[in-house]
Amino acid sequence: MKILAMDTTTLVMGVAVLEENKVLGEVTTNLLKNHSVRLMPTIDRLLKDLDLKMTDMDVIAVTSGPGSYTGIRIGVTSAKTMAWARKIPLYSESSLTVLAMNGFRFPGLVVPIFDARRQRVYSGVYRTCGNKMEEVMKQQVVSIHEWLEQIAKREEPVLFLGDDVQSFRELIIQHLNERAVFGDPAENIPRPSQLGWLIWQKIIQGEKPESQAFTPNYLQLTQAEANWLQKQGNGESVHESQGRENCISSDGSV
Repeated sequence: MKILAMDTTTLVMGVAVLEENKVLGEVTTNLLKNHSVRLMPTIDRLLKDLDLKMTDMDVIAVTSGPGSYTGIRIGVTSAKTMAWARKIPLYSESSLTVLAMNGFRFPGLVVPIFDARRQRVYSGVYRTCGNKMEEVMKQQVVSIHEWLEQIAKREEPVLFLGDDVQSFRELIIQHLNERAVFGDPAENIPRPSQLGWLIWQKIIQGEKPESQAFTPNYLQLTQAEANWLQKQGNGESVHESQGRENCISSDGSV
């Protein structure tokens, strides 16, 4: 079974092809360039290098977000189009979970971070559990100050991953001191091969693919959606609604 995996949720664009859990090839770039004009040519080049064609692919895998709204839409739309056109299964995984996989062997907590602007981050907390990453604290968009206060309560070493971590490095050290560990440059980039491996695990565990109703996981509303909701006169601001969502803990309590 061959899996075509793609990630366009951040500045990093990645494409990989796996034969079950074996990586056949991978291309990753970290550039401020338009993914929409580069994704398909990158897929074509990788397949050509591997002497493969799209008709050889059995599964499409894509990151569903969070991250850049535009980037997420490019990846999800492309993946859905390829999967539905070829009538092959489409699977998805969180971009935070994919990045967290770079800390798979870390003996503590793993915290992937994407900048959500205005001193907020997309993040979650993970730890290695057997052959997978277990979500310890729910993925959310949250104030970096509030997030670090929550994480600091756990008396464990914490590995922070992601290119955006550098923007918050001093703040992280203030909250966690010597318990804070930072990923190296290679660990801070999401790998499409990790996405492919995660999807292979879903397949062998019998998880069903996405339906045609599959939509991205932004973790927060786009501005257009926010404006639309406010026009409906529901009596609640978007910020209030999102703020309440951010108070939900991993066990569902508030």
